Amino acid sequence: MKNQIFRTVKEWLLDSGFNITLDDEARRILIIEKETHGIKNMILIVSDSILIMEQFLFEVKNPSEKIYKTLLQKNRDIVHGAFALDNTGKRVIFRDTLPTDNMAQNELMASINSLGILVGEFTHEMIEMSK
Repeated sequence: MKNQIFRTVKEWLLDSGFNITLDDEARRILIIEKETHGIKNMILIVSDSILIMEQFLFEVKNPSEKIYKTLLQKNRDIVHGAFALDNTGKRVIFRDTLPTDNMAQNELMASINSLGILVGEFTHEMIEMSK
């Protein structure tokens, strides 16, 4: 029963046309892609209580208050998930979490699709921030 959530999430992803490039049930990690939706090397960590989704977006070459302010302001527009920074403060990732106790397929897909929408709407700005 412990890995049932993992298997269910995997099934939902396959049903939705995602490619699974890493399937490590022992560590409960999936890496997925669906480049037509802006998803490339998204990491999903599936525990008994929470699902964590993260995807690296870009690295900030010249950090500034303006860049971080823009990211925080854009977070307000993101329906699911948010921009986050890694420990270096330079790598920008998309991150979202979902409780797994009563998670539904449509919730998972909404969170993942949120990244696709974000990439579509914010590509130019992300390219500029990465220069």
